[in-house]
Amino acid sequence: MRIGELAKRTEVPARMLRYYEEQGLITPQRLGNGYRDYDEYVVDRVRQIRGLLDAGIPTRIIGDMLPCLGETKDIVVSGPDPELRALLERERDRMTKRIGCLTRNRDALSRYIEALGRAEGRPSGVAAEMGPTTPS
Repeated sequence: MRIGELAKRTEVPARMLRYYEEQGLITPQRLGNGYRDYDEYVVDRVRQIRGLLDAGIPTRIIGDMLPCLGETKDIVVSGPDPELRALLERERDRMTKRIGCLTRNRDALSRYIEALGRAEGRPSGVAAEMGPTTPS
């Protein structure tokens, strides 16, 4: 896919995608005309990168973490930094709390949607199309 489509699908501006490329976070193929061509897996990669940036993780660390973003378990760290570890542990713990809050809010919304369905006289199974109401 071209950079415009990737930008649209990930809601990340093309300029930022070019920056990710400069930082070595994503790597497109180049077509004969010089245009960037991204594989489908890059959509999820960009979303993960955006989430890590939103969590305050700098791109230099995200670059080191790239092996963690896939399924591989082989991660090599050279010159571990105790301050970096403490920062990452704080961010992980903050994310865990946020996930818990988001899960509770999603479940409350699901219960409210089910209540709306009952008030409208819909069968209770109609609200189930929204997905599970309990964490998986």
